[in-house]
Amino acid sequence: MENFVFQNPTKIIFGKDTEKQVGQETKAWADRVLLHYGGGSIKITGLYDRVVASLKAAGVDFVELSGVQPNPRLSLIQEGIELCRKHQIGFILAVGGGSVIDSAKAIAVGVPYAGDVWDFFEGKAEIKTALPVGVVLTIPAAGSESSPASVVTKEEGDLKRDIGTDLIRPKFAILNPELTFTLPPYQTACGVADIVAHILERYFTRTPDTDLSDRLCEATLRTVIKNAPIVMQNPTDYAARAEIMWAGTVAHNDLLGKGKVEDWGSHMIEHELSGIYDVPHGAGLAVVFPAWMKYVYQEDVNLFAQFAVRVWDVEMDFAHPERTALAGIERLKAFFRSLGLPVTLEELKVGTDRLEEMAAKCTERGPVGNFVKLDKEDVLAIYHLAK
Repeated sequence: MENFVFQNPTKIIFGKDTEKQVGQETKAWADRVLLHYGGGSIKITGLYDRVVASLKAAGVDFVELSGVQPNPRLSLIQEGIELCRKHQIGFILAVGGGSVIDSAKAIAVGVPYAGDVWDFFEGKAEIKTALPVGVVLTIPAAGSESSPASVVTKEEGDLKRDIGTDLIRPKFAILNPELTFTLPPYQTACGVADIVAHILERYFTRTPDTDLSDRLCEATLRTVIKNAPIVMQNPTDYAARAEIMWAGTVAHNDLLGKGKVEDWGSHMIEHELSGIYDVPHGAGLAVVFPAWMKYVYQEDVNLFAQFAVRVWDVEMDFAHPERTALAGIERLKAFFRSLGLPVTLEELKVGTDRLEEMAAKCTERGPVGNFVKLDKEDVLAIYHLAK
């Protein structure tokens, strides 16, 4: 196990009707805020009215910026930065899923910075300060509600890049599982795939002696695997929705990877898919992750066999552990498919004409991943495995 420091200051407020507390939580940070959200779903469900009522009751003034799309766009972030400067905004309240939260975080680092916010995503500048951010979560998936990361798409060049700093961890995150009852099935499934991928990025490591972290990852995976079919059949099952929502937060709040060198190669490979083709991130991960696993499993067959046995209850073939490892990968693919997710590029409706370009972009700053360092040819091979 590696040395580590674990500190996650995000205040989690979990349960029914908790969105009514957003006013008092926000008031502790600022009197004037940017209310940031996506399309019209929060108005259709009545969440917008409840949030606005709570803000007004607490004496919090706000300016609105809607229109966040999946794979949040740099152009809207730049608009948000100017809006915050114009109205002297002191806090950003994100009401939505990971895309809204990531957009809010990017705005938060851009407001006090004199240059182009994209500098941070290209590694040309260091983030030294940021506006505080709060969250009312509506989609369990990205885990951005308590993570130090933000992923943004720049339309020019079809570039999807990320930043990471503790300065953008949300100050609070309100998680009411009831807010997820109206999610479409496919969106729910994409969220589940994102959660699973976040855990697997931490699970597959070359770091030895990480049994506790392994067991925590396995328990979280089994919880998601158990409850995902339940919510697909019964979207208003509160208990199952609650398990998935909490798992989504735990999967990406840094706990499960402590003491390990994490991988993140599959996420980098998928970013090129969603950056160019604008596919849902979770759907892209459902395609990429099994292909990555098939490409690298021989580097540590025993770990992949452990995954198959402990997570999927595959019977261990001691004479041929590679068979057990491959069976676990197939179980993962079958799980994604059972949720209605694609597991190949063809099913994702992504062509193969830009695979070379994607592999080049993915590795333009050097090899990706840590379980195995992947160069351009490796990434290209994984894309081909995913066809």
